[in-house]
Amino acid sequence: MSPLIAILIFVVGIVGMFAVDHEKGTHVSKAVWIPVVWLLLNSSRPVSLWLGVFGLGNGLSDIDQTQVYLEGSPIDRAVYVFLLIAGLIILGGRSQQIKSMLPRMGPILFFFLYCAISVVWADYPFVAFKHWTKGVGDLVMVLVILTDPVPSAALRRIFSRVGFVLIPLSILFIKYVPNLGRIYTVGGASEYTGVTTQKNTLGVMCLVFGFGALWRLLAVYRDRTIEHRTRLLLVHGIVVAMVVWLLRTCDSMTSFTCFIMGATVMILTNRPGFGRKPVVIHLLVGAMVGVSLFAVFFHSGAGLLENMGRDATLTGRTAIWDAVLRLAGNPLVGTGYESFWLGDRLQQLWRLDNGRILGVNEAHNGYLELFLNLGWIGVALLTVVIVAGYRNVISTFLEDPDAGSLGVAFFVAEVAYNFTEAGFRMLCPLWVFFLLAIVGIPKTVQQGYSKSETDSPYNFSVSRLRRNEALHVRFRNEVG
Repeated sequence: MSPLIAILIFVVGIVGMFAVDHEKGTHVSKAVWIPVVWLLLNSSRPVSLWLGVFGLGNGLSDIDQTQVYLEGSPIDRAVYVFLLIAGLIILGGRSQQIKSMLPRMGPILFFFLYCAISVVWADYPFVAFKHWTKGVGDLVMVLVILTDPVPSAALRRIFSRVGFVLIPLSILFIKYVPNLGRIYTVGGASEYTGVTTQKNTLGVMCLVFGFGALWRLLAVYRDRTIEHRTRLLLVHGIVVAMVVWLLRTCDSMTSFTCFIMGATVMILTNRPGFGRKPVVIHLLVGAMVGVSLFAVFFHSGAGLLENMGRDATLTGRTAIWDAVLRLAGNPLVGTGYESFWLGDRLQQLWRLDNGRILGVNEAHNGYLELFLNLGWIGVALLTVVIVAGYRNVISTFLEDPDAGSLGVAFFVAEVAYNFTEAGFRMLCPLWVFFLLAIVGIPKTVQQGYSKSETDSPYNFSVSRLRRNEALHVRFRNEVG
C-alpha cells in the first residue's frame, strides 16, 4: 500500500472514531483543550521537532546534545509558558473547587515546594527553575481536568482526543512512513518510535492511553443502555488492540509489563465482588508490585526476566546505576530539581566505562533518579506522596469502584514502572495521570450518565454545580 493511500485510510478511520465516540448533550469546558495540547506534545514530540518534520525548522539537531539539556528550544519554551499561563488563568476562576481539594493535595504540594527550594543549590539554578515550572505545569493540567464542571466527561475527552490521534498515527508512521516512525541505533538496528522520539516514550504513551481505552471499553460493556453501544465497543476495542500491537512491536518491555499488570487490576476490580473488599484490593496491588520487585532486584528472579526476553543486567541498566552513583551529589539534598543530567556531569558520565553509557540521559530507575536530583529528603517526601496517594486511591475506589479501578491501575503502573525507568519526572504522561489518580479520579465512567456528571471525589460546591447544570439543560430545552 502506498503511503498516500495509507494516510488517507488512517485519517478517515480517526475521524470515524471521533464520530462514533461523540457524546450528545455533554458539554465540557473549552479549557479542556489546554491539557489536551499539553499531553499531545508530551506524549509525542515537542513543537520544535514537529516543525522539523514538516520542513519548517531543523529542531535541535545543530545544537550540541549536552547544550540541549541546558538551553532547550525557545519555541518549545514559549508553547509551555503559554499553556501554563492559560491553565493558571482558568484555575484562577475555580478557586473554590481547588480549596476543597487541598486536604488531598497536601503531600503533593510539600513535594513541589521542596523541589522549588532545591533550585537554590542546583549548578544551573535558572535551568532548574525552568524545569520546575514545567513540573508545576503537569499539576496545573491535572487541576484543570478535575475542576471542570463535568470532570468525568472531561477525562473521557482527554483520552479520546489524545489517544485517538497518537495511537493510530504511531502505527501509520511505523508501517507506512518509516522515516518518521523509526530510528536506527548505533549498531544499525531498527527501533520503532511511532509519533515519539524513542521506543520507551512510545511505550509510555501506549500505556497511559491504553488504560484510558480499556477503561472506556469496560464502562460501555457494563452499561447496556448506551446508544450505539456496539460501535463504541468496537472503537475502544480496536484502540486497545492497537496499543497491544504497538507495545509488542516497539519492544518496550517495562511499559508492556505495566500495561498487563494495570489491565489485570482494572478488569478484576471491575468485577462486582471487589466493590467493597479493600483487603482484596490491598492483596492484589501488593502482589503486582511484589512480583515486579522480585523480578528486578532479586537474583532468583533472573529466570522470570529471561522468560520476558531480558537478561540479569536489565539491558545494561545495572551498569548505568553503578555509573550514576559514582557521580552522585550530596546524599541528603541531591543536585537540585531535574539537574543531575546537566553540564560537565553529563560529559563525565558519558566518558565512564569507555563510553558504554554514551547518550544516556536518565538513571532508568525513578527512585534512583529522584535520589540523584533531590537526595534522601526528596525520596522521603515522594514516599509520603505515594502512601497518602494510595489512601486516596482506595478511598475513591470504595466510593465508586468504576472510577476507582482506573486510579488503582495508574497507581500500580507508576510504582512498578519506576523500577526500571524514570517516571517521577516533569512532562511524563504517566506521572501526570499518577497525580490525577492520587488526587482522585472523577466519578462516573459511563456515557449513559446513570449518575450525576457533576459528582466528583470532592465536596466543592456540588449543589451549585448541579443547579447550574439543571438550569443549563432547562434553558437548552426551552430554546430548542
